[in-house]
Amino acid sequence: MIPDEKKEEVRDAADIVDVVSDYVKLKRSGSGFVGLCPFHNEKTPSFHVTPRLGIYKCFGCGAGGDVFNFVMEMEGVGFTEAIRELASRFGVFVPEEEEEPEYDEQMHLKEGIYHALRFAGLFFYRSLIEKDEAENARAYLKKRGLNAQTIKKYGLGYAPDQWDGLLKAAESAGVKEQYLQEAGLIKYGRNGEKAYDTFRNRIMFPIFNPTGKVIAFGGRVIGQAKSAKYINSPQTLVYNKSEVLYGIQVAKNEIRKEKEAILVEGYTDVLSLHQAGIRNVISTSGTALTPQQMRSVHRYGDTLLMIYDSDSAGQNAMIRGLNIALREGLEVRLLQLPEGEDPDSFVRQFGNKSFLEYKKKDSKDFITFILNKAQQAHDWDDPAHKKRTISQLLYSIAHIPDAVTRETFVLHLNQKVKVGDRALFEELGKKIAELKRDEAKEKQRLSRFEKSQDHGGQPRSEANIEKQATHQVKRENTTSQNGRTKDSQVRMASYEKEVIRLMLEYGRKMVEYIGKLCNADHFESENLKMFFEDIIKRYQDEKDISIDVYMSYDPPWPEMVSEIVMDAYGVSEKGMERTGVQVIKDSNPYKTAKGALKALKLHYLNRLKKDFEKAYQSSSGDEKIEINRLLTEVSRERMRLEVITLDELFPDPPQEEETGDK
Repeated sequence: MIPDEKKEEVRDAADIVDVVSDYVKLKRSGSGFVGLCPFHNEKTPSFHVTPRLGIYKCFGCGAGGDVFNFVMEMEGVGFTEAIRELASRFGVFVPEEEEEPEYDEQMHLKEGIYHALRFAGLFFYRSLIEKDEAENARAYLKKRGLNAQTIKKYGLGYAPDQWDGLLKAAESAGVKEQYLQEAGLIKYGRNGEKAYDTFRNRIMFPIFNPTGKVIAFGGRVIGQAKSAKYINSPQTLVYNKSEVLYGIQVAKNEIRKEKEAILVEGYTDVLSLHQAGIRNVISTSGTALTPQQMRSVHRYGDTLLMIYDSDSAGQNAMIRGLNIALREGLEVRLLQLPEGEDPDSFVRQFGNKSFLEYKKKDSKDFITFILNKAQQAHDWDDPAHKKRTISQLLYSIAHIPDAVTRETFVLHLNQKVKVGDRALFEELGKKIAELKRDEAKEKQRLSRFEKSQDHGGQPRSEANIEKQATHQVKRENTTSQNGRTKDSQVRMASYEKEVIRLMLEYGRKMVEYIGKLCNADHFESENLKMFFEDIIKRYQDEKDISIDVYMSYDPPWPEMVSEIVMDAYGVSEKGMERTGVQVIKDSNPYKTAKGALKALKLHYLNRLKKDFEKAYQSSSGDEKIEINRLLTEVSRERMRLEVITLDELFPDPPQEEETGDK
């Protein structure tokens, strides 16, 4: 166990602003700093860092803690690993532990994967430098103009042309085969017995996270491609390709300094520009641009310069990525290099100064760039072609979240095309509506897809926990002789009845408020779950919601209404004492709702925890690891609910004075 005095020494040495700045673009605000929260998607900064106290706090999602908590959350490691990582970074010696720390299977697996990736990175680098068979790889890198310093700094390597070169070396070094497999470094044959290396006879490009840890690899085939030219590591516990930017570990501070990120297509584009002294450069590692990547860029800078190859594929990729970047609120500029050139070839041929001069002179805002491209196509005078281009630009403008910025770009477009701002603004309104419809359809599609899957992604929120729980835990609902399940016979808990009572007594405003904060799965009683779903359906169908309506229903509805409404105590004092929520009934109906909702969610998480614990006992292998991860998420969410205030957990609704409207 690490001594307490060492923990405090590391805490004192670790600059929380420096650590957080690896992930969040911070701006000074009074005696502290603010930025966009890395734990949830937001447009207005609500994430605060207070260096005097050494803590961070998000007033949007409730995340908070000290520098250790931050590293644990962002890196997905345990407490001890976080201390050691910070100690190494800030030059504090921490002795080896004398006793085993408390075992956490999920954290242990992640640390094993990181260890396997670190070993592989060193193995590939040494193979490139030392092995005779790597001569072709060295010759290729030399031809691309990459020097020894760049090769070492970015850990470039060579995967030997052997079926099990890495596997044997790792086994000799004591690296477990399980960790190699989980890291995507080895695969198994059809019979599932014989393991072999994923990467063979390839130049290896390690992919790092912002703190400099190897999380994946990209491999380029040497010579004539008998298989894919490039292959990348699969998704793993530590690597999500939709979030990763190649070169970010070096570029992040340069992006902050230049207030601009340069986005290129390939690994060698990044390396050549970095070697030439232009280090605010990143790439998507050959994948399509994603919102997560753009949020990552926005943590470090506000401007994105997109440089893609001049071929049609590169230009199409640029246009697709444009809207994603605009949606994130980035200022986007576009640059097309001369025909036949890419950033790598351009900077090697013409040098640093020429590249920077060309960038300054030829980079354009997206409207000017796309209009120039359309006019160069020699059919700009065709009214149909002109209309399509203007429509495309308005659709891009519709992605911009800030209304003033949208208006500025519409006026800029009008200066270029001379159509009339009134017509452009009317068309923009249609594009915004079209975009909202597209987003709604996509949400519905994703919702249907998620429901059809057995497993989802790694959850960071209660909503994701619920989706995971649906697929991971099979509740044992034994059917009795009258056809009802045990769940339907659960007594109607006071806090569950209170939620329904408030919806019945205060009508549509309250239904809207509660409906956004919980769902039917939160209810343990099947009767109240059914009641909740019926109320929501009536709300969606714009039908009346009241006690009288449900008293006119056929049995058992009137009996349920009576039990719910006539409950003299609502949310019981005993229940409130147990959950730590004190409510004076209906002096403020929304306050009452908040107390009942908190109790509802806490009990729901307790049930999930028990279900997961039961499932854990009867599971094995990957399923056991997944259930353990979900148990951790449930515990974390419950802890958050217990410590956060009601008003932070459930913000007040707008126009609260209309509470009594039905």
